[in-house]
Amino acid sequence: MGKKSQITYWCHEIIRAQAARGGIYIDATMGKGNDTLLLCELAGDAGKVIAFDIQKMALEETEKLLKKENKVEQMGERVRLIQASHQYMDQYVNPESVDVICFNFGYLPGGDHRISTKADTSIEAIGKGLELLKPGGMMSLCIYSGGDTGVEEKERILAYLKTLHPRKYTVICNYYFNRENHPPIPVFIFKS
Repeated sequence: MGKKSQITYWCHEIIRAQAARGGIYIDATMGKGNDTLLLCELAGDAGKVIAFDIQKMALEETEKLLKKENKVEQMGERVRLIQASHQYMDQYVNPESVDVICFNFGYLPGGDHRISTKADTSIEAIGKGLELLKPGGMMSLCIYSGGDTGVEEKERILAYLKTLHPRKYTVICNYYFNRENHPPIPVFIFKS
């Protein structure tokens, strides 16, 4: 599979094309820091990035990547890496103040596969994230459904997204139509 057809590349291109610059951004599941790095680029000289993960390894990997790319020095306190679940993001920003929120559901690549996102807290975090988005803001969801709980989480997230009011949110769900073995599902939510 070529780089341009990978879910993360594709999601980043959509975010770059749609997101306001210099705003407030949340990486709800920082993993190895690739979404956090993208959000730091969008933040530029004026914006702010907050990234969450429950695993210390994710914070360490993200900090290493941001230092390598000089984002820690450039942004200083405007980038925060928080070891906490994404369901607590509403404790760090005000409602309707966030431009972009990124999620990657599943487990940390290279990490302990027994530690993964769970349907209940993921749906709670999506709901809180939608309240945090400002009108015109967007949310990116990369739904990986491998592993023991991934299929249930995928099905419950998709069922939840179907209930969102169509006048308040536009939900675009994409599929790798000809791939086997539970390919990831990229979803974009735009708040009216």
